Amino acid sequence: MRVTESCAKCLYDKQKHLSDNADYLSEIKEIIDNRNEEDTSPWLIYLFNRTYEKHFGQRPPYKEIKEKYNSLVLSMEDSLRNRIEASENPLAQALIFARAGNYIDFGAMNEVDEETFLSFFEEEKLQDKESKVLESFLDQCGKARSFLLIADNCGEIVLDKLFLEQLKKSCPELQISVLVRGGEVLNDATREDAEYAGLDKVAEIISSGVPVAGTIYEMLPDQAKKVLDHADVILAKGQGNYESLSRQGRHIFYSFLCKCELFTERFQVPKFTGIFVEEWE
Repeated sequence: MRVTESCAKCLYDKQKHLSDNADYLSEIKEIIDNRNEEDTSPWLIYLFNRTYEKHFGQRPPYKEIKEKYNSLVLSMEDSLRNRIEASENPLAQALIFARAGNYIDFGAMNEVDEETFLSFFEEEKLQDKESKVLESFLDQCGKARSFLLIADNCGEIVLDKLFLEQLKKSCPELQISVLVRGGEVLNDATREDAEYAGLDKVAEIISSGVPVAGTIYEMLPDQAKKVLDHADVILAKGQGNYESLSRQGRHIFYSFLCKCELFTERFQVPKFTGIFVEEWE
C-alpha cells in the first residue's frame, strides 16, 4: 500500500515526537523523501528504527506495555469465551472480538485508551457486507487443509486465540499456523508473546525472522515464505500487514480497525471502523 504525502507527514511527525535531534530528523526526512513508490510504512519504520539505534542506541522496549495488555485480555478470557459460546454465531462473535484487539496499536497511535478499547467489545454483529465475506471465508476454510493467521499486536493475540478455537470447532481438520514478528518492534507480538498468551496451544507459531511491523515477503525466512506461499486460506490482522501485503497478487482476508487517515480515506469510513475484507489475486 503506497505511502501518501499525508502518511509521510504523519510518519515524520511521529519521529519528531520521539526526538528533536536535528541530525536524526534530517536522516528521517531523507529516508522519506527518497522512498520508492513500492515502499510501505512498515518498511520505512524499519529503516527509522535502524537510524534511531545508530544515533541513540536501542529504543526503549515495549515490554511493560505488551505484558500489560496481554495480561489484561487474559484476565477477560473466560468471560469473553462465555460470551462467544452463548452468541448466535460464535465464530462471527469471536472475529468481532479479535478485531477489537487491533485497537491496541502504539504504532498508529501515540496513546491507547483502555476505556476506549473495552468499548469495542460492545459491538454485536458484522456489517451486512462483512457477513458475505464471512460466508466466503467459512466456505474456503471448509475446503482447505491449511490456514495461516498473520498476527499483529499483543493483547490482540489473546483474542486471536479465542477466534482460532472457534475456527477449529467449525473446521476440525484444518492445520493452523500463526505468523508473528521475528523481533521486538513497537507492541507487536513475537513468539515469546504468543506463547505467553497461549496461542501455541491452538496453532503452530512461525517467526517472520525480522523486527518489522508488517509482513515484507522478501525479508521472510524460508520457512515463513513456504507457509505463506502454501496456505490455503490466509487471514492478516492489522493495518501494517494490510499495507505490506495488499495488492501483491495474493488471495488474503484482512481484519483491522481503521486508525488513521490513510485507512479512513481508503475505505471511506469513520475512524475506528472495523474492516473485514477479502482481496482476490
